[in-house]
Amino acid sequence: MSVLAGFSNIGKVPELRKRVIFTLGLVAVYRVGVFISTPGVDRSVMNRIVTGQGGLLGLVNLFSGGALGNLSIFALGVMPYVSASIIMQLMGLVSPQVEEMRKEGESGRRKLEQWTRYGTLLLSLFQSFGVAMWLEGLNSADAGGGRFGDVVAHPGWGFRLMTMVTLTTGTLLIMWLGEQITDGGIGNGISLIIFAGIVAGIPKAIVGYWTGSAGDIQPMTVAVVVATLVVSIGVVVFFERAMRHIPIQYARRQVGRRVYGGQQAHLPLKVNMASMIPPIFASSLLMFPATLSSFNIPGMQLLSGILNRGDWVFQALYGLLIVFFTFFYTAVTFRPVDVADNLKKQQANIPGIRPGRQTAEFIDRVLSRLTVGGAIYLAAICIIPSIIIQAVRVPFQFGGTSLIIVVGVALETVNQIEAHLITHSYEGLTGPAATRLSGRRPA
Repeated sequence: MSVLAGFSNIGKVPELRKRVIFTLGLVAVYRVGVFISTPGVDRSVMNRIVTGQGGLLGLVNLFSGGALGNLSIFALGVMPYVSASIIMQLMGLVSPQVEEMRKEGESGRRKLEQWTRYGTLLLSLFQSFGVAMWLEGLNSADAGGGRFGDVVAHPGWGFRLMTMVTLTTGTLLIMWLGEQITDGGIGNGISLIIFAGIVAGIPKAIVGYWTGSAGDIQPMTVAVVVATLVVSIGVVVFFERAMRHIPIQYARRQVGRRVYGGQQAHLPLKVNMASMIPPIFASSLLMFPATLSSFNIPGMQLLSGILNRGDWVFQALYGLLIVFFTFFYTAVTFRPVDVADNLKKQQANIPGIRPGRQTAEFIDRVLSRLTVGGAIYLAAICIIPSIIIQAVRVPFQFGGTSLIIVVGVALETVNQIEAHLITHSYEGLTGPAATRLSGRRPA
């Protein structure tokens, strides 16, 4: 009951109420757009092709909230934006100009966001052309015209240009919706859009399982799926809240008759510093072979076919990419040298560790060990539940990747709501006696 009472507090804060309504309204706009089909295609044929597919095709359809299966204007989803963000992250490692903009504060951040938008536009045009070529190829493929009918009614440059304009515009609209949610709503907009797409597919998956089994539900199969989901959610919540608190001691200084400093605090380091970003990055990168295969690049068509099968090759490559992006994203976003410099400027130090270089080395050593655990956790939680669900032959796409995104976004959003409630002197969503979801410890 305390949770329900906590949710009732949302309506008592006018600003928070407006933000929640604003967020729900924009998410509703996105969900309506998922059902608007791209001109010149047969969505029923495409839906039959995508339904029940695993591997890359099923993963892309999952992240797009079913937009790929409907061949909607949002079929590309947020993947071009994510890819552009990856490129900008890489540019920060090799370009001094990008690195300087990051240090300029708000103005530099706005410039980088503008560059990311331009990159999203270019990648959307490139990927939409690849999608148009791929759709035309389905007409003569075994999965397309040979089994279900033609996906594209009138192939040619007219269809390709129309598809490029439609899909690029849809992606830019999703990007704009996400930015508006982040600025004027609750939570991270892009993450919430992915969250909404995944959650919206749950009822359809349940109905599909019921229809496919003709009402003959196997209790053992359902029990295995439910147990896998429950255990996976518990693991995700545990690791997303897990932190290593490094003790910090502030130096004492005397100004006149008063003594300042001397307090003890903690430097919190999350086990999963990269959150749900590595699975999204990995899936975005896995999309490129399918796009490049449309341009008849040698070897890309074979690789795309292997990834679409969803077998052990796809799972192994997906896991390796998740591990790589976990270390990469953590190294880019959290820099021990900068943290050590800030502690030194604040006249703070870690007990037993000298300020400066030794502090940076200590933090880097601790962070590396935490990242190893975080990378293994991310790879395992994204692959193992999916393998179990496929083994019991349930057409249910709500696997490990979906779980970590849904639970991670939910925790982040609830934390932001609690912060607004506490700011306005209301208890959090879990009540006064419960532990805060952020996992903070008192200093």
